[in-house]
Amino acid sequence: MIRQSAAGRDPGDNGVTLADVAADAGVHQSTASRALRDGTGVGAATADRVRESARRLGYVVNPAASSLRTGRSRLLGVLVPRLTDIVLATVYEGIEAGAAAAGYQAVVANTGDDPDVQRAKVERLLALRVDGLLLGDARGDTTLASELVARGVPVALVSRRLRGVTSFTCDDIVGGRLVAEHLLALGHRRVAVVAGEPYASTGVERTKGFTDAYAKAGVPVDPALVVNAPFDVHGGERAAQRLLAVEPRPTAVFAVNDFAAIGVMGALRASGLVPGRDVAVAGFNDVPLSAQLPIPLTSVRSPMRVMGERAATALVGMVEGRPARSRRFTPELMVRASTGAPGPRDPVA
Repeated sequence: MIRQSAAGRDPGDNGVTLADVAADAGVHQSTASRALRDGTGVGAATADRVRESARRLGYVVNPAASSLRTGRSRLLGVLVPRLTDIVLATVYEGIEAGAAAAGYQAVVANTGDDPDVQRAKVERLLALRVDGLLLGDARGDTTLASELVARGVPVALVSRRLRGVTSFTCDDIVGGRLVAEHLLALGHRRVAVVAGEPYASTGVERTKGFTDAYAKAGVPVDPALVVNAPFDVHGGERAAQRLLAVEPRPTAVFAVNDFAAIGVMGALRASGLVPGRDVAVAGFNDVPLSAQLPIPLTSVRSPMRVMGERAATALVGMVEGRPARSRRFTPELMVRASTGAPGPRDPVA
């Protein structure tokens, strides 16, 4: 049984009520509720005062009471390919923070990027009565996301994009272009791309930004030097082995994921080549490890945690009846030694 205060309001888990918080902050109870939920329609100073009162009084939202009152579970389901990937783990940290700030809890499921597993995990999360879904594993070769939208399920994408579904991503096309412009400025004309998986917008758009920039410069990338591969070290290593067998070999390699780029660097070393001297290497996402490698990796920095926070905030708004718009975040190129030393060059046409 849910105990109620004398004012007929549900208490937090420790007995402190929302009415207590409102009284302490000198605001109406509905204002206190909005301030603690998402701040909509509440001035910043008032919201800060309410949150400070809640913190000082030790107010904790009673999730069962909240669910009964609103008809919502205040749970957000999150699907990711794998949380062992530091990029996805960082995005999920942002999702958790954004959800918690709005009084929601995120529940994550790993899918391994397998379409059948995705569908099974989605149905399992919906059976748990999650209020909405954040998909970090959206695939361009399935219709799952559009089916969920058609069913009326609040859905947002994070990291990857699909046409017609609200998404929060890095501007991957711009990121690919930044790498191309950097390598072009260094004089590289015969370049290769470790392009990721063909069903993921991240790999597709990063590759497009890169190859479009080279085409615009009048030196289109040889299609034989664009290789799809998994977004991991082994995928990058195997792709690089294929690329190094092509004659003449590329003077630079852009891998659309940092871990694939690390795999490329490993394959170069195994072939007696030095990254940054014999072959330039660039990655994408700028995970913390990138700057700490023996040969620091040039990489495109993407705002991973921010993407997660904004995606969760937007999904909460969708759950609560507010519109949401897709957002692409601006990347930044971090130039390091893996591309910084001069290496062999093709003649400039």
